[in-house]
Amino acid sequence: MNFWLFKTEPDVFSIEDLLACTQKTSSWEGVRNYQARNYLRDSVRIKDRVLMYYSRNEPSGVIGEMEVVRSGYPDHFAFDESSEYFDPKSKKESPTWYMVDVKYLKTLDRMISLKEIKSNPKLKEMVLVKNSRLSIQPVTREEYKEIIRMAGAKTLDV
Repeated sequence: MNFWLFKTEPDVFSIEDLLACTQKTSSWEGVRNYQARNYLRDSVRIKDRVLMYYSRNEPSGVIGEMEVVRSGYPDHFAFDESSEYFDPKSKKESPTWYMVDVKYLKTLDRMISLKEIKSNPKLKEMVLVKNSRLSIQPVTREEYKEIIRMAGAKTLDV
């Protein structure tokens, strides 16, 4: 099992939006950064755990937990001219962009803010703390558990 942090903007796709989806499951589409795409295509797997992180929010922070239920597959929105994620360079026979499906696990009792994360010495090596702008980033098992602990919650079998 791997651990990840996926960033979203709450006015674009929130944890409440995920909860409202059929079976509390949704595709995680629209990633348009090559390193993040590589993670989705090559490394994110079924049963991986994901921290949902609100970016461009005041405050920014971790709001909940998700689980990957479908590993990387071509992001079909890249082929849809009516989509904001359309990419005319991406071809169905050799797709550029990938997505995964995630399922809601839980909303944290409180958001763990970026400020709190940065002030925790146990998280000083976290990709997020090192000013990564990546929307998909790896998290260690220890970092994942520490963030859940900070929220006053227990992890689900990690």
